[in-house]
Amino acid sequence: MSEARSSARWLLLAVVGIGVFLITLDNTVLYTALPTLVGELNATSTQQLWVVNAYPVVIAGLLLGTGTLGDKIGHRLMFTVGLCIFGIASVIAAFSPAPEFLIGARVLLAIGAATMMPSTLSLIRLTFTKSRELSFAIGVWALLSVVASALGPLVGGLLLEWFWWGSVFLINIPMVIFALITLPFVAPRSVRNPDKHWDVISSLMAMVCLVGAVMTIKELAHSPQNWPLIAVAMVCAVVGGFLFVRRQPRLEQPLLTLEVFKEPAFVAGAIGASFAMFGTVGLQYIVSQKTQLIDGFSPLQAGLVVSAIAVGSALTSVIAGARLHILGARRLVAGGLGIAAIGSLVVGLGGVVHSNIVLAFGLFIMGTGLGAVMSVASILMISNAPPHRAGMAASVEEVSYEFGSLSAVALLGSLITFIFSASYVVPEGAPARAGEGMQDARLAVAESHLPHELAEEVLARAHESFNAGFIACTVLVTAVFAVGALITSRNLRGYVLSEEETH
Repeated sequence: MSEARSSARWLLLAVVGIGVFLITLDNTVLYTALPTLVGELNATSTQQLWVVNAYPVVIAGLLLGTGTLGDKIGHRLMFTVGLCIFGIASVIAAFSPAPEFLIGARVLLAIGAATMMPSTLSLIRLTFTKSRELSFAIGVWALLSVVASALGPLVGGLLLEWFWWGSVFLINIPMVIFALITLPFVAPRSVRNPDKHWDVISSLMAMVCLVGAVMTIKELAHSPQNWPLIAVAMVCAVVGGFLFVRRQPRLEQPLLTLEVFKEPAFVAGAIGASFAMFGTVGLQYIVSQKTQLIDGFSPLQAGLVVSAIAVGSALTSVIAGARLHILGARRLVAGGLGIAAIGSLVVGLGGVVHSNIVLAFGLFIMGTGLGAVMSVASILMISNAPPHRAGMAASVEEVSYEFGSLSAVALLGSLITFIFSASYVVPEGAPARAGEGMQDARLAVAESHLPHELAEEVLARAHESFNAGFIACTVLVTAVFAVGALITSRNLRGYVLSEEETH
């Protein structure tokens, strides 16, 4: 009987792992598919931003509340509902006939992801009661997040080698079906707490703040700027954030309080998670665009280059988890961010010397550093929150990862567009659209049937402007890693995890 229960525990970890893998994979699987998708759906640069960003924006806005909702109605039920929504949204996304439909499907995917994400950790905690097994299970959870995020572009590239862009969503269906069939046999019964209150108004305020911030960044990078739209977006971001912060102290069960940020080690974990995800997702995004739009790589070839992050991450995340009690959290988190900063610099050097081998090597170095960071960040947040704020800490942990992804695409995508449009001079006789972005320059050449010499000049100038933006993005990522290394080193000075937490 005990063997059966033991088998059920590990099978539950596999089922929960499927959920984590799918949620994280869908953050990055579109990167290699994006140029193909944009061309076939004729999406504008703004629509392209929201095809990518609608997913992390909605997840980040909802995550703080869905953990509490899971406590209220039961995490097994929440995970099941989330899987169903995610599966339905995957089918809608795969067959979207226009960018607007795809953005809507991505929002629905995010609702499904935000519904099941907090329940993944909660089900693990309910199932694994021994500290050693619990630490291992959480380590597997974190490893799957790292690997899925890093493998997303490669998976997208592999599928586009033989199928159409919608296949990047249809691959979710078999795994969703398997998880739904298996879950009733391995998951613990739902424990409900009707006294818990989910404040949907706070979740909406958080989402308004995030959407406004993303729109502000995007429109500031667009040339010419739409100042009325920027003003409205900024007001939404400021007002939404202000109302959210003001509302929390008035709630008996707030979604977020400053109490959880009083412990320096908790803050170090949050910074490590969000900064690591910022660099991973951000460089995956721009490298996928560069290798396809400038170097002429296929989606599969671009995915193989970007998968260097996954290789480096997989190596060190396992070692870091096993050797945490020996190496210490400070060395792994601050040192990992420092190594990632070096890797990001090497990626930028690859852009300077136009060498994808150097670029891939830089991504590998970056991955080795970030694998260590992300394997420890979750443990730092979970083990350093006040006991009565454990659910809130889990939500902050997940939001940290999503906010890193969200800000990466918004900031780096906008920065590269801004530098492109600011530095690009449209050749006489070429369409004005060529100066809006690399993808637009390629489409302008294809659709306008320009003379061969003029077409070559349009693309040559576009390559130079895009590469300048690419190098600037790597410099920004390097700076973010360096700042993160300094802050986490200070916060973790003298910090030691207890023996129970590290085994």
